[in-house]
Amino acid sequence: MLLAIDIGNTNVCCAVFDGPRELAVWRSSSDHQRTSDEWAVWLINLLRLKGISLQDIDAAIISAVVPEILVAMRTFCQNYLSAEVIVVGEKKGDIAIQALIDNPDEVGADLLVNAISAHTSYGGPLLVVDFGTATTVSLVDSHGNFCGASIAPGINLSLQALYNATAKLPHISFAKPAKVIGTNTVESMRSGVFWGYISMVEGLVERAQNEYARKNPEFLGRLKVVATGGLSSLIASETKAIDFHDTDLTLKGLYIIYTLMKTCN
Repeated sequence: MLLAIDIGNTNVCCAVFDGPRELAVWRSSSDHQRTSDEWAVWLINLLRLKGISLQDIDAAIISAVVPEILVAMRTFCQNYLSAEVIVVGEKKGDIAIQALIDNPDEVGADLLVNAISAHTSYGGPLLVVDFGTATTVSLVDSHGNFCGASIAPGINLSLQALYNATAKLPHISFAKPAKVIGTNTVESMRSGVFWGYISMVEGLVERAQNEYARKNPEFLGRLKVVATGGLSSLIASETKAIDFHDTDLTLKGLYIIYTLMKTCN
């Protein structure tokens, strides 16, 4: 079995694959202070609930944008798993796509993993909208290459900024409001963030569609749009700009990368 670990700025997501079958998915907050042994306690108990032991895991693959958590998680894998551990992006050429941007070394591993996963599952060219700590709109060409992105503050980051930078606005959770023009503070904040982010994504997607059409006049279709990330389910159902919703896109991408690496070797 393969243990796939996606270490993001907000959440750490883990999945166990038995071949292409995803057996279980778990999410935890990205705690920078958690030690390798604490990660072990968390994961061992969750595995046990699914009838899986550490001995069943024969390989692990990690995508990380938080170096401190990567160190702890790699140590956990080395100390508790009798398994090969792969960290995406550490070895040149371990990702079978190109980053066609000014400085390829700047690209986060999560964006590349999403590009591979989306292109494999849905074909290209396409846009990947990831609602994470940052909201990103990435372009993937017909060959599966990463061609750049638009990066904006994420939904929860914006809510936190409203709370931190104002004297009277409360800290609220993200949810769909009852109406666009709110009649109390909480509903007004929810409306601004909820419908504001939908409008932002629709605008970015439309501009990206138009820009791609101008640069590629031979392309007569429309870029497919795939949404992922923890809050994507709330957004995807409210806009026609998104064609596919895939919450576990990154974890599936880690399985795809591992499979490709094993095939090449």
